[in-house]
Amino acid sequence: MILTKAQYDEIAQCLVSVPPTRQSLRKLKQRFPSQSQATLLSIFSQEYQKHIKRTHAKHHTSEAIESYYQRYLNGVVKNGAAPVLLDLANEVDYAPSLMARLILERFLQEHEETPPSKSIINSMLRDPSQIPDGVLANQVYQCIVNDCCYGPLVDCIKHAIGHEHEVLLRDLLLEKNLSFLDQLRAKGYDKTPDFILQVPVAVEGHIIHWIESKASFGDECSHHAYLHDQFWSYWNRFGPGLVIYWYGFIQELDCNRERGILLKACFPTNIVTLCHSIA
Repeated sequence: MILTKAQYDEIAQCLVSVPPTRQSLRKLKQRFPSQSQATLLSIFSQEYQKHIKRTHAKHHTSEAIESYYQRYLNGVVKNGAAPVLLDLANEVDYAPSLMARLILERFLQEHEETPPSKSIINSMLRDPSQIPDGVLANQVYQCIVNDCCYGPLVDCIKHAIGHEHEVLLRDLLLEKNLSFLDQLRAKGYDKTPDFILQVPVAVEGHIIHWIESKASFGDECSHHAYLHDQFWSYWNRFGPGLVIYWYGFIQELDCNRERGILLKACFPTNIVTLCHSIA
């Protein structure tokens, strides 16, 4: 799904001050029925993450953390089964999983002799049953499963979706009888695209040496970061290439074709090899 900058801005504007809930996503789908659920979810997640980065510091002051912790304690005293942490996160406009991390760290600081390590915190967030307080474990669990933008559950889903699209791309390349190298990072290579074509092809008149799979929507922020951190490095090392944003991108970002980076929202059907055209 390729959107103009104006279309993207209209969707993004609807997300201002919207909590990261599935109900909000359903309302967004009703507002923009022509857009795919996957595209809207990707935009929804990216816009919310930008918001969290902008407001992150105010939630991490010692005063804010202590205030949240005391409100949590008071809330569970009144009703330990109520979603105290989840409601608090939504009230102060902070991601539920990140709120859970704050309160868990504060709890462990109070009840453990030594400060908890990051690995211990991460392990408890992945498996709240490890938390040595049943009420807090339940509160953390509620935050994790109700957060559609952050947390270990979301991380696992994103990783699985990314892998799924890499497998899809690999199958499409095999179907077209295109020779390639993949999984180079696992073999020790640094900063390599997902697939390097052993024989270059042409797509819409542009020579392609490599293909990168992105199971996300290409907005300005993420695309410019990828250009800086990945794509231009690939170009310097392997030549011009193709980036597939499976959930679409902003049309105006596809402006580096002549310089050697082509954007598509799906696997191209008009691939031309050195010898013949593949329909």
